[in-house]
Amino acid sequence: MIGILTGILAWFLVRYGSTSLFTVDQNERAIKTSFGRAIRSEVIGGIDTLQSTLREDEKARYNFPKLKVIQPGGPYFKWPWETVHKVSIATQTINMAYDPDQPEANKQGKALEAVTKDQLNTALIGQIRYRLSENNLYPFLFGIKKPLSHMMGYFVAILRERIANFEAPKSQVVDTSSPLNISADTIGVSINDLRKNLRLLNDHMTRECQSSEARYGVILDASLITGIEPPNEVESALAAINTAHNHVSSDISLAQASADQTIEQSKKAVEIETLKAQAEAEPLIQMSKQLALLKGTSSGGLQVYMRNIRLGLFKKARKVFVGVSP
Repeated sequence: MIGILTGILAWFLVRYGSTSLFTVDQNERAIKTSFGRAIRSEVIGGIDTLQSTLREDEKARYNFPKLKVIQPGGPYFKWPWETVHKVSIATQTINMAYDPDQPEANKQGKALEAVTKDQLNTALIGQIRYRLSENNLYPFLFGIKKPLSHMMGYFVAILRERIANFEAPKSQVVDTSSPLNISADTIGVSINDLRKNLRLLNDHMTRECQSSEARYGVILDASLITGIEPPNEVESALAAINTAHNHVSSDISLAQASADQTIEQSKKAVEIETLKAQAEAEPLIQMSKQLALLKGTSSGGLQVYMRNIRLGLFKKARKVFVGVSP
């Protein structure tokens, strides 16, 4: 009987003693479950901050508990009835056209299709950088069956909605103060607007997907849309539109430059003529001041000045006609 008990104890130590110790790598975090229930964290806070990114009607739906996260290191000990779940928190990059449920979709995961406001079916090329949230691991591990699929579906839905309603910023459409502007309806092509504003589109996606951490425990670090390709049948038409637009823009720029140059030349001519008039008027102004001073003297200075001026004129004249009083 003692031998049997000793054997059972030895088997128990070998079977569970060797598996009760574990380590956590540098880029990993671990969660323990006891009889299937994840061990909660005793630290208060963290989840409330994530809840602020959700709408009021979503906060109750995505109200997940905060778990006790085991940091890198070890060895750590676990009881036989406990299970360790390890996840990587390293930043990962995937193609935005990747469908976890159907890898063959979206042209084998190479391009994501979306419809623009012009009803053009475009192909979007780009990547998504994401990582798991250490502050909210519950939805990724236990709350959602396929968190990556949910996150990708959420991202694609927001992206397609943005593509379908995207408009270029007002500052890029028309300069209403210019007499040589073109109607936005004439040159506004949604694919061209999207290509010129990829940075704005990426920034919008990053802002709109901030709630993915509270929803799925996944942080969207960046959305990197690198290309927008129109259908083949309209590629040539778009190229013609772009060429015509470039020619018109060039002509407008040349006309505006010529007008600005003419205006500057006119300003300079007016300034020169003004200076000439001032130069001609200055001697007369100074003479009038001198005459006013001579007139104000009581010794007959003005009469003497006028006599000297008259004598000087007589010296220069060849003939003098003198009027005789009757």
